[in-house]
Amino acid sequence: MPSHQRGFTLVEIAVVLVVIGLLLGGALKGQELIHSARVKSLATELRTLPTMIYTYQDRFRSLPGDDPKADTHLQNGTKASTPTGTLGNGTLNGAWNSSTQTDESYLFWQHVRLAGLSSGSSTPGNADYLPRNAEGGPMGITGGASSPIKTLAGTFIACSQGISGRYAKQIDTMMDDGDSRTGSVQVMENASGTTSTAADPVENPLDQSSYTVCYAF
Repeated sequence: MPSHQRGFTLVEIAVVLVVIGLLLGGALKGQELIHSARVKSLATELRTLPTMIYTYQDRFRSLPGDDPKADTHLQNGTKASTPTGTLGNGTLNGAWNSSTQTDESYLFWQHVRLAGLSSGSSTPGNADYLPRNAEGGPMGITGGASSPIKTLAGTFIACSQGISGRYAKQIDTMMDDGDSRTGSVQVMENASGTTSTAADPVENPLDQSSYTVCYAF
């Protein structure tokens, strides 16, 4: 007696395809939400820096890092001694990614942490002293005179390194004009170390490449 093997009907196949489509759509939407949350976190890290500076300045009448009385204003506070002759001049000196423990830009983090304005180690030289962004890259801040990008100007310049081009463009759109070469948010190639030579901004960040995003305020 011949056997009859029943296959899927068109309706059943259609139902399976709809379910697969819904699952894929949900996965893609979830991934997009994760990307969006990461971009917001990276942008927030930059946006909180002005609050730290102005709150410290209002409290102590000095800038964090540039405070000539940091040792009396803060318990266990350390006064900067480099760059020579710049302490208390009303600006933040030193490279944004300085690792010199006596630099103003380096001690900025100790001062805002001891003042209760930021979390993290307040002991210079500790492995976790220098801050990291949501992507694990280094963050830092400097004064406008030491801007790492030729076309980026402001009283202060905050930079966040190791950010994908896709995120960099979204941060620029969220915080500024969406053009990586103009405005208060600009993008440059990742810095391999501190340098006194300002770089050119990147014209069109590639989605999968890594960059440094800098914010002037």
